[in-house]
Amino acid sequence: MELLQGGLKLRQLQVFREVLRTGSTRRAAVALGISQPAVSQHVKQLEATLGITLFKRSSNRIVPLQEAWELLRNVDLAITSLDRLESSIFAMKNDEKQRIAIAAPSVFGFVTLPRVVATIRSKTASTVRSISGSYDQIGEHILAGRADLGISRLPLDPGLFEWAPLGSARNVCIFHPDHRFSRQSCIEAHDLAGETIVDIDPQFAAHQMNFNALRFAGVEPDILVEFDCNGHEAGYVSAGLGISITNEIIAREYAAFHLKAKPVEPSAIYHYVAIWQKGRTFTNALNVSLEAIVSAFAPTAAGIA
Repeated sequence: MELLQGGLKLRQLQVFREVLRTGSTRRAAVALGISQPAVSQHVKQLEATLGITLFKRSSNRIVPLQEAWELLRNVDLAITSLDRLESSIFAMKNDEKQRIAIAAPSVFGFVTLPRVVATIRSKTASTVRSISGSYDQIGEHILAGRADLGISRLPLDPGLFEWAPLGSARNVCIFHPDHRFSRQSCIEAHDLAGETIVDIDPQFAAHQMNFNALRFAGVEPDILVEFDCNGHEAGYVSAGLGISITNEIIAREYAAFHLKAKPVEPSAIYHYVAIWQKGRTFTNALNVSLEAIVSAFAPTAAGIA
């Protein structure tokens, strides 16, 4: 199968990717079920077609050059897109038997996505692929065709995405049930004086807002651990190692940890949406999946007391 007029072939790219994934032509040959000389030949043909040297060869080994690693990123995107195309064609031929890819921050794998998958399973013959990432990465997954639907937050570019509202959330403080905050109706910045804090990575806006509020109240934060992905804080808080500030929708995902949550002031407001690529045509399975996501975020969903 040729991909470009220059003679670039899909098989060459698949072999190239497997060589970098496995670290050798021998292991790539085993993974692909072909001979090692065939692997080497495909790699040489790819280099000749591109006019680029991708590997340094010495002592019967090939070592990837920087050019190979740079090419791999785009090869992964291309092959993933072709895989999605193949799945889409299969879905068109087989009506409801479709693989639905949903991109969402990994924290939604605790409560929300299992509900979504259960609904999809009960109403269609589709399977689900869950893809995690930051909110920016969710958008990238959608635009690259790696995901059909995503769970994200506003603002988003209306020229690129369409969305359905899922709910809005304000900040809450989560803490162990035995913590003194259980007796309060609201947590303010000055209440955090002397508290050990489990905090999100400084690159996130929520971190800056929390720290600005604390320092405005004359409180210097005592940070136990920083995390770069929502979900990590629940374990530390459950172990009684500190408190953390998140929002109401994220806090719902921690139901199994039996944590307490109370409103925080000052607070931001976050608007969650289900997103898809602008102009996307929906199959029945995609409609069911979107409805399942919206339903999973309904106010009746179990949360934290």
